[in-house]
Amino acid sequence: MKSTRSLVQTRNIMSKNESVMERADVNVRATETRDNTGKSNSIPNLETVKAKQKATWESGDFGQVARSIENVAEEFMARQSLQRGSRVLDVACGTGNLAIIAAQSGCVVSGIDIAANLLDQARGRAAGAGLNIDFQQADAEALPFAKDSFDLVVSMFGVMFAPQPAIAAAELLRVTKPGGQIALANWTPEGFIGKMFGVFKAHLPPPPAGVPSPMQWGSEPVVQERLGTGFTNLRLTRRIAYMRYPFPPAETVAFFRKYYGPTLRAFESLAPAAQEALQRDLVELQTRHNTSKTPGTTEAAAEYLEVVATKA
Repeated sequence: MKSTRSLVQTRNIMSKNESVMERADVNVRATETRDNTGKSNSIPNLETVKAKQKATWESGDFGQVARSIENVAEEFMARQSLQRGSRVLDVACGTGNLAIIAAQSGCVVSGIDIAANLLDQARGRAAGAGLNIDFQQADAEALPFAKDSFDLVVSMFGVMFAPQPAIAAAELLRVTKPGGQIALANWTPEGFIGKMFGVFKAHLPPPPAGVPSPMQWGSEPVVQERLGTGFTNLRLTRRIAYMRYPFPPAETVAFFRKYYGPTLRAFESLAPAAQEALQRDLVELQTRHNTSKTPGTTEAAAEYLEVVATKA
């Protein structure tokens, strides 16, 4: 993995109030999040928002996309502490890229996701590899685990999509053991995936009121605020995920349109003429960022923010 630039910041932070960490049942009913200014924003019809997110990630077949970032998962997990017998949780695990690597290292692993079909694939992959992993269908904002359960909690391009980031961050803190770590990989607003979501933003209606952009998880100041209570030794490093596809840019867009839930649902929501405009802009983006030297293939360097923090 190559890195374009790095920002490493260490902060000693006061512990979070115990009662806040323990009340996971409140998370299920909560209807608030916080933006990067700390201002509280209510989310009308929260359950509808969550239902649409579940339907989006169950659309297409994210397993096809997950294969293209298995190399990124391997490099990410190689930088984490995977001690034999340690308890690891993969939040928004998808088809199990991170969970499987942790289990292969001898860890006791659990994984949660809202998409039932992706969990089915994860269970099939684990069984095929002879691994025993506890995969459960659950919400990142209401983790079905006791306080102080895990030595390491990881999430790659997953927890960043939870609509209530303050609650998701509190849940990460709650289930991590004191002295344990969380490790997140979040797309940055300035990177390739951030630009792709910018194209969607230009063609689609605005998101539901009160739901912040998932790309905020790729901004250092926002992450510092969200994890500023209860975590210490916060390390933020910008890295590059090389996403490679064995077809040219236009076919790469078609691949995402078929298999990647957010892209598939975006096209489905538009009239034919608007679909053509979105297609044109996405192909232009892929073409402009294609660094592949092999004709007929596509490679995009997608920046993400690696977040590692220790529970105080």
